[in-house]
Amino acid sequence: MSTQRYGAGIWHFATYVDRYATDGYGPPRSLVEMIDLAGQVDDLSVVDINYPFVDPNLSLDTVGAALKRNNLSVIGITPEIYTRQFARGAFTNPDAGIRRLANEMVNDAAKVVRHFGASYVKLWPGQDGWDYPFQVDHGKLWRMSMDGVGELADQNPDLRFVIEYKPREPRAHMSYDSVARTLLGIEKIGLPNIGILLDFGHSLYGGESPADAAQLAIDHGRLFGMDVNDNFRGWDDDLIAGSVHPIELFEFFYTLRKNKWEGVWQLDQFPFREDSVAAANSAIGFLKVIERALDKLDFDAMQAAQDRQDAVAALDLARRALFSSY
Repeated sequence: MSTQRYGAGIWHFATYVDRYATDGYGPPRSLVEMIDLAGQVDDLSVVDINYPFVDPNLSLDTVGAALKRNNLSVIGITPEIYTRQFARGAFTNPDAGIRRLANEMVNDAAKVVRHFGASYVKLWPGQDGWDYPFQVDHGKLWRMSMDGVGELADQNPDLRFVIEYKPREPRAHMSYDSVARTLLGIEKIGLPNIGILLDFGHSLYGGESPADAAQLAIDHGRLFGMDVNDNFRGWDDDLIAGSVHPIELFEFFYTLRKNKWEGVWQLDQFPFREDSVAAANSAIGFLKVIERALDKLDFDAMQAAQDRQDAVAALDLARRALFSSY
């Protein structure tokens, strides 16, 4: 029997707004309502929760009660250091007062991580970066990016901080835009409690091979978490995992299994028009197919094919294992 745990960002169960449907794709949902929806998903056991809560009067005890009745625990807390007040950046904002506000918000989120016994504080500094040539001093901006994360990790040595990199959006160029650049920053900071949360879709969108990105992060001992979804490589579509790139998703999990990486397999999907529970069940159903395929795959034969760099043999092994596992 599988012991693999599955998770999701709680935003999977939110309602969404874009620049066209500015009135949203459904009625607003409270955090408690989102938790109750998450509880309807088969085999979902953990969630990542945004902070601060949309309802400022919502207590941790109320959130905890909702989690308990839905048999859910918290894997991470994601401070919202990417909203309008941080439009010019969180760690890289030219206003020292805003940078201090970002630090305070993340430290508050760290307290919530401790309260729920979560695994990490997730940092997605989406507004840190630049949009135009000559807009920034690149050396100074990069130092500020590293200093902001390093200060937090130093202030909270008992906690893990994960950086979720992404090439762009909302900034035209994000500071932490790739696995290589993020690893360079982490190694330069030099603290053991900073790692990467590798989002499969961000890696695709950035022109990476997610399997290669995972291997690089593992080789540096910095793969602390992961999210899966899918897209068409031209945008961060956050589609149902495995819907567009099933073979690359299989290779990604093959790389994790090969390196004995253990952790939650987490969804970061945005079902704008789909039923959120059905979309989560569909994704987890496919992840279970991948689990069975990994159990079936001949790892020795795959290694031998890869040692020869025999693409045909390797693909045949992968496709037979994956497509016979439904």
